[in-house]
Amino acid sequence: MSPQNAARTFEVLATCPDTGARAAVLHTAHGQIETPVFMPVGTQATVKALLPGELHDIGARCILCNTYHLHLRPGEDLIRRAGGLHRFMNWPHAILTDSGGYQVFSLKELRHVDDEGVTFQSHLDGTTQHFTPEAVIAIQEALGADIIVPLDEPVGYPADRDAAQTAQERSDAWALRSLHAHQRRDQLLFAIVHGACFPDLRCASADALAARSFDGYCLGGLSVGEPKPDLWAMVALTVPRLPADRPRYLMGVGFPQELVTGIAHGIDMFDCVLPTRLARNGCGFSRREGRLNLKGAAFSADFSPLDPDCPCPTCRGFTRAYLRHLYNAREILAARLVTYHNVHFYIQVMRAAREAILAGTFAQFWEEWK
Repeated sequence: MSPQNAARTFEVLATCPDTGARAAVLHTAHGQIETPVFMPVGTQATVKALLPGELHDIGARCILCNTYHLHLRPGEDLIRRAGGLHRFMNWPHAILTDSGGYQVFSLKELRHVDDEGVTFQSHLDGTTQHFTPEAVIAIQEALGADIIVPLDEPVGYPADRDAAQTAQERSDAWALRSLHAHQRRDQLLFAIVHGACFPDLRCASADALAARSFDGYCLGGLSVGEPKPDLWAMVALTVPRLPADRPRYLMGVGFPQELVTGIAHGIDMFDCVLPTRLARNGCGFSRREGRLNLKGAAFSADFSPLDPDCPCPTCRGFTRAYLRHLYNAREILAARLVTYHNVHFYIQVMRAAREAILAGTFAQFWEEWK
Protein backbone atom coordinates (compact mmCIF):
# COMPACT_ATOMS: atom_id res chain seq x y z
CA MET A 1 0.00 0.00 0.00
CA SER A 2 1.33 3.43 -0.90
CA PRO A 3 1.97 5.98 1.88
CA GLN A 4 -0.90 8.10 0.54
CA ASN A 5 -3.36 5.21 0.67
CA ALA A 6 -2.10 4.14 4.09
CA ALA A 7 -2.75 7.62 5.44
CA ARG A 8 -6.32 7.55 4.12
CA THR A 9 -7.08 4.38 6.08
CA PHE A 10 -6.62 6.27 9.36
CA GLU A 11 -8.43 9.53 10.08
CA VAL A 12 -7.61 11.47 13.25
CA LEU A 13 -10.75 13.34 14.33
CA ALA A 14 -9.60 15.02 17.55
CA THR A 15 -6.50 15.32 19.73
CA CYS A 16 -6.36 16.28 23.40
CA PRO A 17 -4.19 19.44 23.65
CA ASP A 18 -3.01 18.57 27.19
CA THR A 19 -1.98 14.96 26.42
CA GLY A 20 -1.26 12.87 23.35
CA ALA A 21 -4.72 11.27 23.39
CA ARG A 22 -6.54 11.15 20.08
CA ALA A 23 -9.81 9.87 18.64
CA ALA A 24 -9.69 8.42 15.14
CA VAL A 25 -11.23 5.97 12.69
CA LEU A 26 -9.29 3.10 11.16
CA HIS A 27 -10.80 1.76 7.93
CA THR A 28 -10.43 -1.97 7.20
CA ALA A 29 -11.85 -4.43 4.69
CA HIS A 30 -14.40 -5.54 7.30
CA GLY A 31 -15.56 -2.18 8.54
CA GLN A 32 -14.26 0.79 10.44
CA ILE A 33 -12.70 0.69 13.88
CA GLU A 34 -13.25 3.68 16.15
CA THR A 35 -10.16 4.37 18.24
CA PRO A 36 -8.99 4.24 20.92
CA VAL A 37 -9.96 0.59 20.79
CA PHE A 38 -9.54 -2.50 22.92
CA MET A 39 -9.33 -5.74 20.94
CA PRO A 40 -10.49 -8.86 22.83
CA VAL A 41 -8.09 -11.76 22.38
CA GLY A 42 -9.43 -14.74 20.42
CA THR A 43 -6.27 -16.86 20.29
CA GLN A 44 -7.83 -19.99 18.78
CA ALA A 45 -10.35 -18.12 16.58
CA THR A 46 -12.65 -17.69 19.57
CA VAL A 47 -12.84 -15.23 22.44
CA LYS A 48 -13.18 -17.69 25.29
CA ALA A 49 -16.73 -18.09 26.66
CA LEU A 50 -18.36 -15.58 24.27
CA LEU A 51 -20.36 -15.99 21.07
CA PRO A 52 -19.50 -13.70 18.13
CA GLY A 53 -22.95 -12.15 18.41
CA GLU A 54 -22.32 -11.32 22.04
CA LEU A 55 -19.05 -9.62 21.13
CA HIS A 56 -20.95 -7.59 18.54
CA ASP A 57 -23.57 -6.59 21.12
CA ILE A 58 -20.84 -5.60 23.57
CA GLY A 59 -19.43 -3.26 20.92
CA ALA A 60 -16.26 -5.08 19.88
CA ARG A 61 -15.34 -4.27 16.29
CA CYS A 62 -11.91 -5.89 16.11
CA ILE A 63 -10.56 -9.04 17.75
CA LEU A 64 -7.08 -10.56 17.83
CA CYS A 65 -6.30 -14.10 16.69
CA ASN A 66 -2.99 -15.95 16.91
CA THR A 67 -1.01 -16.98 13.82
CA TYR A 68 1.12 -19.57 15.64
CA HIS A 69 -1.82 -21.46 17.13
CA LEU A 70 -3.99 -21.34 14.00
CA HIS A 71 -1.09 -22.51 11.83
CA LEU A 72 -0.59 -25.55 14.05
CA ARG A 73 -4.31 -26.24 14.44
CA PRO A 74 -6.42 -26.39 12.28
CA GLY A 75 -3.98 -24.94 9.71
CA GLU A 76 -4.27 -21.98 7.38
CA ASP A 77 -5.10 -24.18 4.36
CA LEU A 78 -8.26 -25.49 6.00
CA ILE A 79 -9.26 -21.98 7.08
CA ARG A 80 -8.70 -20.68 3.57
CA ARG A 81 -10.90 -23.50 2.17
CA ALA A 82 -13.58 -22.51 4.68
CA GLY A 83 -13.65 -19.04 3.13
CA GLY A 84 -11.16 -17.34 5.43
CA LEU A 85 -11.00 -16.66 9.12
CA HIS A 86 -14.05 -14.37 9.25
CA ARG A 87 -16.34 -16.99 7.73
CA PHE A 88 -14.70 -19.85 9.62
CA MET A 89 -15.45 -18.26 13.01
CA ASN A 90 -18.60 -16.38 11.96
CA TRP A 91 -17.19 -12.95 12.80
CA PRO A 92 -18.23 -10.11 10.46
CA HIS A 93 -15.95 -7.38 11.79
CA ALA A 94 -12.20 -6.73 11.68
CA ILE A 95 -9.55 -9.24 12.77
CA LEU A 96 -5.92 -8.62 13.63
CA THR A 97 -3.56 -11.60 13.60
CA ASP A 98 -0.31 -11.33 15.50
CA SER A 99 2.77 -13.01 14.05
CA GLY A 100 3.10 -15.82 16.58
CA GLY A 101 6.59 -14.56 17.38
CA TYR A 102 5.91 -14.25 21.10
CA GLN A 103 4.59 -17.82 21.26
CA VAL A 104 7.53 -19.20 19.29
CA PHE A 105 10.11 -17.43 21.40
CA SER A 106 8.45 -18.54 24.62
CA LEU A 107 9.31 -22.12 23.65
CA LYS A 108 12.97 -21.50 24.69
CA GLU A 109 14.60 -24.92 24.48
CA LEU A 110 12.38 -25.99 21.59
CA ARG A 111 13.56 -23.37 19.10
CA HIS A 112 16.56 -22.16 17.12
CA VAL A 113 16.73 -18.67 15.65
CA ASP A 114 19.02 -17.13 13.06
CA ASP A 115 18.77 -14.29 10.57
CA GLU A 116 16.77 -16.46 8.16
CA GLY A 117 13.99 -17.26 10.62
CA VAL A 118 13.15 -19.58 13.49
CA THR A 119 12.93 -23.38 13.67
CA PHE A 120 10.88 -24.78 16.53
CA GLN A 121 9.05 -27.84 17.78
CA SER A 122 5.28 -27.73 17.95
CA HIS A 123 4.02 -27.74 21.53
CA LEU A 124 1.17 -29.98 20.32
CA ASP A 125 2.97 -32.93 18.75
CA GLY A 126 6.70 -32.10 18.68
CA THR A 127 6.88 -31.79 14.89
CA THR A 128 9.54 -29.47 13.49
CA GLN A 129 8.22 -26.18 12.14
CA HIS A 130 10.03 -23.36 10.36
CA PHE A 131 8.91 -19.74 10.32
CA THR A 132 10.51 -17.16 8.06
CA PRO A 133 9.21 -13.61 7.67
CA GLU A 134 7.89 -14.52 4.24
CA ALA A 135 6.19 -17.70 5.49
CA VAL A 136 4.44 -15.85 8.32
CA ILE A 137 3.08 -13.27 5.88
CA ALA A 138 1.85 -16.07 3.62
CA ILE A 139 0.09 -17.75 6.56
CA GLN A 140 -1.66 -14.52 7.52
CA GLU A 141 -2.65 -13.84 3.92
CA ALA A 142 -4.23 -17.31 3.80
CA LEU A 143 -6.06 -16.63 7.08
CA GLY A 144 -7.43 -13.41 5.59
CA ALA A 145 -7.12 -11.09 8.60
CA ASP A 146 -7.66 -7.36 8.11
CA ILE A 147 -4.50 -6.35 9.98
CA ILE A 148 -1.33 -8.45 10.01
CA VAL A 149 2.11 -8.07 11.59
CA PRO A 150 5.61 -9.37 10.76
CA LEU A 151 7.52 -12.13 12.46
CA ASP A 152 9.55 -10.59 15.27
CA GLU A 153 11.95 -11.66 18.01
CA PRO A 154 10.81 -10.50 21.44
CA VAL A 155 13.20 -10.58 24.40
CA GLY A 156 12.23 -10.82 28.04
CA TYR A 157 13.05 -8.65 31.02
CA PRO A 158 15.71 -8.09 32.14
CA ALA A 159 17.42 -8.26 28.76
CA ASP A 160 21.11 -8.36 27.96
CA ARG A 161 21.93 -5.33 25.82
CA ASP A 162 23.75 -7.29 23.10
CA ALA A 163 20.88 -9.78 22.87
CA ALA A 164 18.34 -6.94 22.77
CA GLN A 165 20.24 -5.19 19.98
CA THR A 166 20.56 -8.38 17.94
CA ALA A 167 16.83 -9.06 18.33
CA GLN A 168 15.90 -5.46 17.49
CA GLU A 169 18.03 -5.35 14.34
CA ARG A 170 16.81 -8.80 13.29
CA SER A 171 13.16 -7.84 13.88
CA ASP A 172 13.60 -4.63 11.87
CA ALA A 173 15.16 -6.59 9.00
CA TRP A 174 12.35 -9.16 9.14
CA ALA A 175 9.80 -6.32 9.00
CA LEU A 176 11.31 -5.05 5.76
CA ARG A 177 11.33 -8.55 4.28
CA SER A 178 7.68 -8.86 5.29
CA LEU A 179 6.87 -5.59 3.58
CA HIS A 180 8.35 -6.90 0.34
CA ALA A 181 6.55 -10.24 0.69
CA HIS A 182 3.14 -8.74 1.41
CA GLN A 183 0.79 -9.18 -1.57
CA ARG A 184 -2.81 -8.71 -0.38
CA ARG A 185 -3.84 -5.09 -0.76
CA ASP A 186 -6.97 -5.61 1.33
CA GLN A 187 -4.80 -6.26 4.41
CA LEU A 188 -3.05 -3.64 6.50
CA LEU A 189 0.53 -4.49 7.51
CA PHE A 190 1.76 -3.06 10.82
CA ALA A 191 5.45 -2.98 11.80
CA ILE A 192 6.65 -3.80 15.34
CA VAL A 193 9.07 -1.50 17.16
CA HIS A 194 11.55 -3.32 19.43
CA GLY A 195 14.56 -2.48 21.57
CA ALA A 196 13.57 -3.75 25.03
CA CYS A 197 14.07 -0.98 27.60
CA PHE A 198 17.14 0.54 25.94
CA PRO A 199 16.25 4.06 24.72
CA ASP A 200 18.77 4.17 21.88
CA LEU A 201 17.60 0.80 20.52
CA ARG A 202 13.96 1.86 20.71
CA CYS A 203 14.77 5.06 18.83
CA ALA A 204 16.78 3.22 16.19
CA SER A 205 13.95 0.74 15.59
CA ALA A 206 11.24 3.41 15.49
CA ASP A 207 13.23 5.58 13.08
CA ALA A 208 14.06 2.71 10.74
CA LEU A 209 10.48 1.47 10.55
CA ALA A 210 8.85 4.92 10.41
CA ALA A 211 10.86 5.62 7.26
CA ARG A 212 9.00 2.82 5.44
CA SER A 213 5.39 2.69 4.27
CA PHE A 214 3.81 0.48 6.91
CA ASP A 215 0.10 0.95 7.58
CA GLY A 216 0.53 1.17 11.35
CA TYR A 217 3.04 0.63 14.12
CA CYS A 218 3.06 -1.73 17.10
CA LEU A 219 5.07 -1.16 20.26
CA GLY A 220 6.28 -4.69 21.01
CA GLY A 221 8.51 -6.31 23.59
CA LEU A 222 6.86 -4.46 26.49
CA SER A 223 4.64 -5.65 29.33
CA VAL A 224 7.06 -8.56 29.80
CA GLY A 225 7.89 -7.90 33.44
CA GLU A 226 9.59 -4.50 33.28
CA PRO A 227 8.71 -1.89 35.93
CA LYS A 228 5.80 0.31 34.91
CA PRO A 229 7.90 3.50 34.86
CA ASP A 230 10.19 1.82 32.30
CA LEU A 231 7.20 0.76 30.21
CA TRP A 232 5.82 4.29 30.02
CA ALA A 233 9.25 5.78 29.45
CA MET A 234 9.66 3.58 26.36
CA VAL A 235 6.17 4.48 25.14
CA ALA A 236 6.79 8.20 25.64
CA LEU A 237 10.10 7.93 23.80
CA THR A 238 8.73 5.93 20.88
CA VAL A 239 5.37 7.53 20.05
CA PRO A 240 6.70 10.91 18.85
CA ARG A 241 9.03 9.15 16.40
CA LEU A 242 6.16 7.37 14.62
CA PRO A 243 4.07 8.88 11.80
CA ALA A 244 1.15 10.86 13.21
CA ASP A 245 -1.12 9.69 10.38
CA ARG A 246 -0.83 5.97 11.26
CA PRO A 247 -2.33 3.99 14.16
CA ARG A 248 -0.17 3.06 17.16
CA TYR A 249 -0.75 -0.25 18.89
CA LEU A 250 0.63 -1.09 22.35
CA MET A 251 0.73 -4.88 22.49
CA GLY A 252 -0.34 -6.87 25.55
CA VAL A 253 -1.39 -4.04 27.90
CA GLY A 254 -3.17 -4.32 30.33
CA PHE A 255 -5.44 -3.24 33.23
CA PRO A 256 -8.08 -0.57 32.61
CA GLN A 257 -6.10 2.25 34.20
CA GLU A 258 -3.10 1.26 32.07
CA LEU A 259 -5.21 1.52 28.93
CA VAL A 260 -6.23 5.06 29.87
CA THR A 261 -2.59 5.95 30.55
CA GLY A 262 -1.66 4.50 27.18
CA ILE A 263 -4.32 6.62 25.50
CA ALA A 264 -2.86 9.68 27.21
CA HIS A 265 0.50 8.78 25.63
CA GLY A 266 -1.03 8.72 22.14
CA ILE A 267 -1.75 4.99 21.80
CA ASP A 268 -4.74 4.04 19.64
CA MET A 269 -5.03 0.25 19.93
CA PHE A 270 -4.69 -2.30 22.74
CA ASP A 271 -5.11 -6.02 23.34
CA CYS A 272 -4.77 -8.14 26.45
CA VAL A 273 -5.95 -11.51 27.77
CA LEU A 274 -6.63 -10.07 31.24
CA PRO A 275 -10.39 -9.47 31.04
CA THR A 276 -11.14 -13.01 29.85
CA ARG A 277 -8.44 -14.81 31.85
CA LEU A 278 -9.35 -13.07 35.10
CA ALA A 279 -13.02 -13.83 34.51
CA ARG A 280 -12.29 -17.55 34.22
CA ASN A 281 -10.42 -17.33 37.51
CA GLY A 282 -13.12 -15.51 39.45
CA CYS A 283 -12.22 -11.83 39.06
CA GLY A 284 -14.47 -9.07 37.79
CA PHE A 285 -14.02 -5.31 37.42
CA SER A 286 -15.93 -2.55 39.16
CA ARG A 287 -15.40 1.13 38.37
CA ARG A 288 -15.74 2.10 42.05
CA GLU A 289 -13.92 -0.83 43.64
CA GLY A 290 -11.43 -2.01 41.02
CA ARG A 291 -10.72 -5.72 40.65
CA LEU A 292 -12.92 -8.02 42.75
CA ASN A 293 -12.22 -11.63 43.67
CA LEU A 294 -15.76 -12.93 43.41
CA LYS A 295 -14.84 -16.26 45.01
CA GLY A 296 -14.22 -14.49 48.31
CA ALA A 297 -16.42 -15.11 51.35
CA ALA A 298 -17.19 -11.40 51.56
CA PHE A 299 -19.57 -11.80 48.64
CA SER A 300 -21.48 -14.83 49.93
CA ALA A 301 -24.55 -12.73 50.83
CA ASP A 302 -23.83 -9.65 48.69
CA PHE A 303 -26.94 -9.14 46.60
CA SER A 304 -25.66 -6.10 44.72
CA PRO A 305 -24.56 -6.19 41.07
CA LEU A 306 -20.94 -6.86 40.19
CA ASP A 307 -20.70 -3.21 39.09
CA PRO A 308 -23.70 -1.02 40.02
CA ASP A 309 -22.77 1.46 37.29
CA CYS A 310 -22.64 -1.14 34.50
CA PRO A 311 -25.62 -1.70 32.15
CA CYS A 312 -24.45 -5.11 30.85
CA PRO A 313 -26.77 -8.15 31.19
CA THR A 314 -24.58 -9.67 33.90
CA CYS A 315 -24.89 -6.63 36.11
CA ARG A 316 -28.58 -6.08 35.30
CA GLY A 317 -29.59 -9.65 36.06
CA PHE A 318 -27.27 -11.26 38.60
CA THR A 319 -25.81 -10.56 42.03
CA ARG A 320 -22.33 -10.98 43.41
CA ALA A 321 -23.66 -13.70 45.72
CA TYR A 322 -24.99 -15.67 42.75
CA LEU A 323 -21.74 -15.30 40.81
CA ARG A 324 -19.78 -16.50 43.85
CA HIS A 325 -22.11 -19.49 44.11
CA LEU A 326 -21.51 -20.37 40.45
CA TYR A 327 -17.74 -20.23 40.85
CA ASN A 328 -17.81 -22.37 43.99
CA ALA A 329 -20.11 -24.87 42.25
CA ARG A 330 -17.73 -24.84 39.26
CA GLU A 331 -20.52 -23.94 36.88
CA ILE A 332 -19.52 -22.84 33.37
CA LEU A 333 -22.01 -19.99 33.55
CA ALA A 334 -19.74 -18.17 36.00
CA ALA A 335 -17.03 -17.72 33.38
CA ARG A 336 -19.62 -16.81 30.74
CA LEU A 337 -21.27 -14.09 32.81
CA VAL A 338 -18.12 -12.48 34.17
CA THR A 339 -16.28 -12.68 30.85
CA TYR A 340 -19.19 -10.83 29.25
CA HIS A 341 -19.01 -8.16 31.94
CA ASN A 342 -15.23 -7.77 31.87
CA VAL A 343 -15.02 -7.41 28.09
CA HIS A 344 -17.99 -5.02 28.18
CA PHE A 345 -16.21 -3.04 30.91
CA TYR A 346 -13.05 -2.67 28.79
CA ILE A 347 -15.02 -1.66 25.69
CA GLN A 348 -16.92 0.92 27.73
CA VAL A 349 -13.68 2.41 29.08
CA MET A 350 -12.49 2.86 25.50
CA ARG A 351 -15.83 4.38 24.46
CA ALA A 352 -15.81 6.81 27.40
CA ALA A 353 -12.21 7.82 26.65
CA ARG A 354 -13.08 8.46 23.02
CA GLU A 355 -16.09 10.55 23.96
CA ALA A 356 -13.94 12.58 26.35
CA ILE A 357 -11.35 13.25 23.65
CA LEU A 358 -14.05 14.37 21.23
CA ALA A 359 -15.62 16.57 23.92
CA GLY A 360 -12.30 18.11 24.93
CA THR A 361 -12.46 16.72 28.48
CA PHE A 362 -9.94 13.87 28.30
CA ALA A 363 -7.42 15.47 30.69
CA GLN A 364 -10.06 15.40 33.43
CA PHE A 365 -11.07 11.86 32.45
CA TRP A 366 -7.46 10.71 32.84
CA GLU A 367 -7.16 12.34 36.26
CA GLU A 368 -10.17 10.36 37.43
CA TRP A 369 -8.44 7.10 36.42
CA LYS A 370 -5.04 7.78 37.96
